[in-house]
Amino acid sequence: MRLECILLAAVGMLLACGQSEDERQRVSHAESVRAARADSAALKVAVTPTLDCLPLYVARACNLFDTLGADVRLRPYTAQMDCDTAFERSRVDGMVTDLVRGQRLIRRGFPLTYVTATDAYWQLVTNRNARLTQLRHLDDRMVAMTRFSATALLADEAVSRGRLKPERVFMVQINDVGVRLDMLRNNSMDAMLLPEPQAAVARHGRHRVLLDSRSLDICLGAVAFRPALLKDTARKRQIDVLIKAYNMACDSINKNGVAAYRDLIARFCGVPGLVVDSAMGALRFRHAALPRKKDIEAADKWLDRQ
Repeated sequence: MRLECILLAAVGMLLACGQSEDERQRVSHAESVRAARADSAALKVAVTPTLDCLPLYVARACNLFDTLGADVRLRPYTAQMDCDTAFERSRVDGMVTDLVRGQRLIRRGFPLTYVTATDAYWQLVTNRNARLTQLRHLDDRMVAMTRFSATALLADEAVSRGRLKPERVFMVQINDVGVRLDMLRNNSMDAMLLPEPQAAVARHGRHRVLLDSRSLDICLGAVAFRPALLKDTARKRQIDVLIKAYNMACDSINKNGVAAYRDLIARFCGVPGLVVDSAMGALRFRHAALPRKKDIEAADKWLDRQ
């Protein structure tokens, strides 16, 4: 009798465990379905580890999107090309990009609408060991950039200002901005176009800046979304919330200084906090405003020549 009781108890335990496992699977499936629905309804934005995305990073870190009543999710990528791919394949609804890439996407049949310009800028940095002190010294040198992007446009501008023959400057496509910076630090590249905060890391390492896009009066950073979203009431509200949160984040950055967000920059951009303190300077971020017509025209004009 005792043996029978033990066997019955064992069977009962097995049945209970089986039911528990079944229940766990049902709960897990239900949670997956809920998560998928929530993700589908959320506004997904592709971002890169660059400082033009800082207002969005601050907005997320300070829960501004949630506080304002919208589910906005940032999707990080290490290269703008990956953002383009995610946009083309409908993995994201919008992205932080530049006007050259944006205008090229439109030409390739992927319509988009710019909702704001950003404060992105790029610097042409040369390897300190290469001893390049003028743009004309780029002759027979390698310059890292990304094809069909703001960096390609600016590289061509550097060649023109240096009065160099285009075929004498070797443009090397390095899409990942972190890899590009590593190539400078490892002395495997002569020069490159870098955004912030990667340019700050280069300057901190005493690499020389030969060109700054801000001196050219050209602003190529932008945030863009699918035009169809602006016609959908719910989606339009999400984008409006994103813009409001973006402006609030800009105010916070301008009030407290970029250095106040050194830990956030270090986490999302992979640069040391010391660099933010010593090399970033008093950067200020402007409220959301549409890109200037002249900047879009500059991007189109350059694309026409390619």
